[in-house]
Amino acid sequence: MPGKPSPTCDLGELAKIIEVARVAAIRYRHLTGKPLGVTAEIAEYEAARLMKVDLCAARQPGYDAVGNRAGRQIRIQIKARVILPTSKRAQRVPSIKLTHPWDVVWLILLNESYKPLAIWEANRFAIQVALEKPGSRSRNERGALGIEAFKSIGKQVWSVRTGDRS
Repeated sequence: MPGKPSPTCDLGELAKIIEVARVAAIRYRHLTGKPLGVTAEIAEYEAARLMKVDLCAARQPGYDAVGNRAGRQIRIQIKARVILPTSKRAQRVPSIKLTHPWDVVWLILLNESYKPLAIWEANRFAIQVALEKPGSRSRNERGALGIEAFKSIGKQVWSVRTGDRS
C-alpha cells in the first residue's frame, strides 16, 4: 500500500505559509464570523510536524498522510475541527468516507488561534461499526460522527498538555 508522499513538501517552508494562513483565518473569522476554509490544511501540517508522518500529494483518494507503526505503513485520513470558546458540544467530525482505502482517522482539534489542542485516532473497523450503526441519517448517509462519539471509539495520541505522542 504505497502512499504518495508529496515530493515538494518541505515542512520548514510550509510552516511559513501555514502561519500566514493561520493569521488570515483568525482575522477573517473576527471580521465575518465565518471560517476561512483553511482548517484542514493547517491540521495536515500540524499532524506532519507533531506526529512525524509524511503528507501525501494532493487529491490522494482516502488518506492524507502515511506513517509507520510497528514496521508497517499506515494510511492516515486527517480531519480537523476548530473548538471555539462558544462552540456547541455537539460538533461533528467532517465526513468520513468508507469507499477509499485508509487505516486510521486522526481528528485534530484546534483552538481559536488554529493551534493544536489534541489529536485523536480511531481505526477503520471502529469507525465503520459506528457509521453503520442504525438510527442516524447523518451518520449513515453523510459519514458524520460527533466529536464525542469519535473520542469514545478512539484514543488520544497527542495532547498540548503533554506535548508528545502517547
